[in-house]
Amino acid sequence: MSDFDSNPFADPDISNPFQDPSVRQATQVLPPALEEYNPFTDAKPTVAGMAARTAAPTINAQPAIMKPTEEPPAYSQPRAQEQPQAPAELLRRQEELEKKVAELDRREREMQSLGASGGRKNNWPPVPEKFPVGPCFYHDITVDIPVEFQKTVKIMYYLWMFHAGTLVANLVGCLAWFCVDSGRGVDFGLSILWLILFTPCSFVCWYRPLYGAFRSDSSFRFFVFFFVYICQFGVYVVQSIGISGWGASGWISALTCMNRSIAVGIIMILVAALFTSLSVMSLIMFKKVHGMYRTTGASFEKAQAEFATGVMSNKTVQTATATAATRAAQGAFKEQI
Repeated sequence: MSDFDSNPFADPDISNPFQDPSVRQATQVLPPALEEYNPFTDAKPTVAGMAARTAAPTINAQPAIMKPTEEPPAYSQPRAQEQPQAPAELLRRQEELEKKVAELDRREREMQSLGASGGRKNNWPPVPEKFPVGPCFYHDITVDIPVEFQKTVKIMYYLWMFHAGTLVANLVGCLAWFCVDSGRGVDFGLSILWLILFTPCSFVCWYRPLYGAFRSDSSFRFFVFFFVYICQFGVYVVQSIGISGWGASGWISALTCMNRSIAVGIIMILVAALFTSLSVMSLIMFKKVHGMYRTTGASFEKAQAEFATGVMSNKTVQTATATAATRAAQGAFKEQI
């Protein structure tokens, strides 16, 4: 309805809900803290309800962690065989590096020696300077031979020296046999021949090919060594047997001489033992060198190619071939005329 219908004599605040005495009393009764609260200060209001909640006893709160149903296994030190093979691999690499370093040192020494001397000079056999015959070969295992083959070459060199010493001992044994039996002059003469012949020939025919094979990885030299060394092994076996009249103080000759003189027989038995030892060691080293030869990649085809290249590059062969070709061309030209 319109305000014109209201009573002009009535109280104007009678319809205002905020003028109700109960509402005004409730709005006037407020906590003193709220009336003094300033939002722009750092102080926090202390409300009775908030203070009551803050004053409540706190419970020791912990994260909710579920306990495992099974305990973890105890730590145990791994066994030696279960450990990785890293140390062995490192040792292998270290050995390879040491070999490479030794190889580089060897080559450096070789270059220094060549630079100091103006080139390689023969140093074997070691003869005095005033000797009428000078050294014939250059021999230095630590310079020429790779590190992994030096031990084998040194053993073969010592075996050759043992071979030469055994031939000298054979000469002494045959001489003693000739002294107690004048009919053994042939054996004594052949022992001298074997010493003069087999000592240099063994060095030239099987040791030097072996030396050159390991120095330059030559398949042809390996085959030369194998062929000659097999023959040398056969000679050792025959000499250790000691057939009478063959110039060797072997087992048969030593036992035969025991009827003449026990002392000379003992000397010849020792020589026969030396020949037997040479036979056994030669067989062992032959197998060892053959095993190393198979690891170097050498083959019969390479040996043939090296032989053909070496023959064709030889000046003597080239001269002979050129002379033969010239004579053949001249003969064919004369026939045409």
